Amino acid sequence: MPLYEDKHNAENVIRISKESRESAVFGTDKVVELIADEMQAAGVVALDGWYGVDYQAIAEKVHLELERRGADCEFIDASTLYITQEELAKYKQPYVTEDPGFGYVNDSGMISDIMDADAWKALYDKLGQAQKPAMVYGPGAAVPELKSRYNRIFYLDITMQRLELKMWEGELIPFGCTKPAQSYNWKEYHYNDFYLLYRHKKYMLTQMDYFVEAFDTEDLKLVPRTAYDEMINTAVKYPIKQVQIFQPGPWGAYRHKDLWEIEGLEISAWNKMSGPEMSVVIDFGAERTLNFPLINLLQYNREVTGDYMAENYPDLWPLDIWLDDGYFPDRQPAERISMPIHNHPGSRYVKQHFNEPLGRYETYYIAEAYEGANTWMGFKDNCDLEEFENKCYESNNLEPIENWKDYIANWKSNVGDLYLIPPGTAHGHGGNQMVLEMDTSPSIAGTEYSFFQYDFARPSWDDEKKTMTGKPLKMHLEHAFDNEHWRRAGYVQENLRARAEVTLWTKEYWMDKFSSLPEMPFDIERIYFDKRGEYTTAGRHLQMITLTVGHNVTIRSKTNPELCASIERLQCAAVPAYFGDYEMISEDGCFCTCVIFYMKK
Repeated sequence: MPLYEDKHNAENVIRISKESRESAVFGTDKVVELIADEMQAAGVVALDGWYGVDYQAIAEKVHLELERRGADCEFIDASTLYITQEELAKYKQPYVTEDPGFGYVNDSGMISDIMDADAWKALYDKLGQAQKPAMVYGPGAAVPELKSRYNRIFYLDITMQRLELKMWEGELIPFGCTKPAQSYNWKEYHYNDFYLLYRHKKYMLTQMDYFVEAFDTEDLKLVPRTAYDEMINTAVKYPIKQVQIFQPGPWGAYRHKDLWEIEGLEISAWNKMSGPEMSVVIDFGAERTLNFPLINLLQYNREVTGDYMAENYPDLWPLDIWLDDGYFPDRQPAERISMPIHNHPGSRYVKQHFNEPLGRYETYYIAEAYEGANTWMGFKDNCDLEEFENKCYESNNLEPIENWKDYIANWKSNVGDLYLIPPGTAHGHGGNQMVLEMDTSPSIAGTEYSFFQYDFARPSWDDEKKTMTGKPLKMHLEHAFDNEHWRRAGYVQENLRARAEVTLWTKEYWMDKFSSLPEMPFDIERIYFDKRGEYTTAGRHLQMITLTVGHNVTIRSKTNPELCASIERLQCAAVPAYFGDYEMISEDGCFCTCVIFYMKK
């Protein structure tokens, strides 16, 4: 699963106190020296944090520094605190499940649950009698049962995308292990380990003494907790930009080559601009920036997502935004340029089957349209639905369904069209268009819930060879047809081709709002302006703003103009719920259109 990051214009520029700015430490040598200083001065320290950090390498660097100083010290790997791998597998099984494509969220487990009580109690006693500097390192080192034994706690963090890369490349060291586990199942992380790590992180961020950006062992960055707290508290007062990620895929296209410079990316199926697994770059006025997971900002859940979302969907970043590439310089068959025919589950389905809090409700907004722009959605009015289902099972995406177009309805697209895609609606981006997807996010872990029915029995993308020679995608036929609502073309035309109505007109700017359905939990509006427009979160809604027409727009608070961020065309920013009244300013005075996406409640 190759991923490509793009940090262009992703910096969130904030202003914090001089004391906090100057307390940051940059560079592995300086960070290691500080950790060694704390061990010598304070005695017992913990290096805790997320998966994917090379704790062994960092501990070894500190060990060598202390040896150079002539200090005697002890280092203890937290992996020794866990129950056996056999016991861990038994604990995880209800969450990994037998479902080949998905699992079931562990909604209450803690890291302490998978520790050996005798082991942590023995360590507790040992640390209480320590006569020399000691370090316990690794995820879970400072669980509540051990926290009181530490004089200093360092929390080491890594972005979710870099963690995912380590997992897919077989480099992840899970709980209770000292080396990568080649048999580690991605579902172990997405349905169990992530949630244990996340609950522990929430605790650690209130207990740590230092925060460390640690995805690059040779370039560590550290800030004291007081500076980190000020940074997070300040960042959520500004519009928030995220580091977008790109992925190739079997329908990948080439418009990205005109718009961005992504080294190594040959084709792009989509780039993700917002979601819970994304990261943020914070420029706080020091010599370097910090890069950490977006979900860290949810320490201020209400301020970011609003009171209703914080109370009913705690810790969830509810809004995903994707940009699906669809430009081809030459005419290509539908089987090359189309997404798989698939659908998404609603809230009841994901709660029942996967223990997730919110369903996947989706839209396609056509940001660019080229000759032949089209979208697949719903079934033709007179087709045999049972026959299509049977053919999908017979094919299992290994044999072509030659007449698949006899079943799936096709719609010509134009710039500004909006397709509503409620759960259970068969659909797929048909190519020759750039689609701005605005969706709900069911999972705190960023787990994707798309149920594939048919992908044209085509090979997928091999990113090492840069060719379409990979294995065909696996389908999710049982979920896909269990979840299918069998909406036909007539229903799509009447209900899912959204219509926009002007809701406000002034001499400076005007707005329109798209029609919706009761089951769709969000609204989508557009604002048009030459120089400036204005809007408000009303203190209630996290709003996602994407610039679809224009060059550069600054989003700026009306009550405190210092709180601002600038986005470029086809970039988005999240405006926190508590941001209030704001204005959007065209930086070069050219005409702009911004699409605004937010939850209804």
